[in-house]
Amino acid sequence: MLQAGTKVKITDNTGGKTGRIFKVLGGSKRRYAGIGDMVVLSIKVAEPRKQVKKKDVVYGIVVRTAKEYRRPDGSYIRFDDNAVVIVDKKSKEPKATRVFSPIPKEISDSSNEGVKKIATMAPEVI
Repeated sequence: MLQAGTKVKITDNTGGKTGRIFKVLGGSKRRYAGIGDMVVLSIKVAEPRKQVKKKDVVYGIVVRTAKEYRRPDGSYIRFDDNAVVIVDKKSKEPKATRVFSPIPKEISDSSNEGVKKIATMAPEVI
């Protein structure tokens, strides 16, 4: 569960390393974001000469959370860190060409085609 002010790792090759969430999308009083939710974040640390720069405001899809997530079969999954993949605002297509870490299968089960593309770029789906 991520909320405004949470520091997250950016796990794609757009050039951003870390960011800070300042808005969870999906409702006027929505406070927490989980796996598969869209957030607005600011880039805090970035690599030079890449697609995103420090202080850029971007949209991202949450792909990993340190808080455990309950699956419909009763099992739980959790990760060591909180991470997002930077996406386009309207189409939700990832801006990156690679994703560097495992992605939960809930991302590939999404109804949006742009979000499903994240799972195809990942090295492993858990």
